[in-house]
Amino acid sequence: MDLHTLVVCLLVVLARVSDVTLGTMRTMAIVNGRRGLAWILGFFEVLIWIYAVSAVLAGGIRSPLIALAYAFGFATGNYLGITVEKWIAHGEQVVRIFTRRGPEMACGLRRLGFGVTQLEGVGRTGRVDVLFVKTRRKDTPRVTAFVREFDEACFYTVDNIRYSSDVALDSTQRSVLRGALKIK
Repeated sequence: MDLHTLVVCLLVVLARVSDVTLGTMRTMAIVNGRRGLAWILGFFEVLIWIYAVSAVLAGGIRSPLIALAYAFGFATGNYLGITVEKWIAHGEQVVRIFTRRGPEMACGLRRLGFGVTQLEGVGRTGRVDVLFVKTRRKDTPRVTAFVREFDEACFYTVDNIRYSSDVALDSTQRSVLRGALKIK
C-alpha cells in the first residue's frame, strides 16, 4: 500500500466516524423534537458524507482498502455516536416502578431529591404500588440503581418524555399565558 492510499484510508475513516456520529446525534435530536439542532447536525453530516463517498468512488475501485476503510469508519461511527449520545444524555425520562414497598421507596427517592408520584394498584399477584419519577436522562441510572438495590423484586420501565408541563399554573399565570398566546 502506498502513502497516498494510506492517507485516503485514514481520511475516509475519520470522515465516516464523524458523519455517522453526527447522524446518530441528529436522530436523537429529531426524536426529542429539536428541529434546529437536527438541521445543523444534518447539514454537516451530509457535507462530510459527500466527501467520504467521493473519495471511495474515486479510489475504491483500484484499492479495496479504501472501501474497507469506509466500512470501518461507518461501524466505528455507530459505536462512537451511541457512546457520545449516552454521555450527553439530553432530555427527560419517566421511570415507572411497580413495587410492594412503595411508601418506603418513595420516601427514599424523595430524600435523594427526586419528585415521586405514588398510586395504588392491583397486579396479577395482588396489591402493588406504582411510582412515577420524572428525571433528567443523566439521572435515570441513579434512580434505577437505587430502586433495584431497595427492592430487587420490583419491576420498572423507563420512557423518554418528549413534552411535559413542569408546573401547575395558578389563575394569574394562566391569564398571562392566554394573553401571550391570544387564547380566549
